[in-house]
Amino acid sequence: MFELRLHGRGGQGIVTAAELLVKAASIEGKWGQSIPMFGAERRGAPVIAYARVSNRPIRIHSQIYEPDAVAVFDSRIIEIVNVTSGLKNGGVIILNTSRGVEGLKLNGYKVVTVDATRIAVNLKLVTAGFPIVNTAMIGAIVKATGLVKLESVITAIRNTWSGGFANGNIKAVEKAYEETVGVDYGDP
Repeated sequence: MFELRLHGRGGQGIVTAAELLVKAASIEGKWGQSIPMFGAERRGAPVIAYARVSNRPIRIHSQIYEPDAVAVFDSRIIEIVNVTSGLKNGGVIILNTSRGVEGLKLNGYKVVTVDATRIAVNLKLVTAGFPIVNTAMIGAIVKATGLVKLESVITAIRNTWSGGFANGNIKAVEKAYEETVGVDYGDP
């Protein structure tokens, strides 16, 4: 079983990202769970979502305490939330950033980066002035983890949305997949 924790801000599409990953897993004949974790959140407030994917039925129904990977949709979250909490040895951090990762206290983990914000803005995936980075981050998650196939994510998007909206989000997934790069800091 692979467990993923997603950190970001309300309005970035974190819950939708977890749901799309699970839909993609289902397309491949895998089992999955998408678990949102929020209260009376508002746009811009810190939000967490979880996703589990397995080749067998999943009997656990709780939040994820020791993820295999963590996706950080807004790098500023690192200043207020310990995104590495419980992250397994050898875990992967998928980070939306346009800057380097030096000084972010992520030593000991494999850090994979993508500028999902730039991708979302360039593709006009913006709502109320906020870039919606979820599909770009899914592209980075797929590249970093191999959790599901890129083609399965594209099918999940087409099954969820239609027309130009689906096409823009598919472009975001593909562009992020191409642009994701990794930095290996070694074992924690």
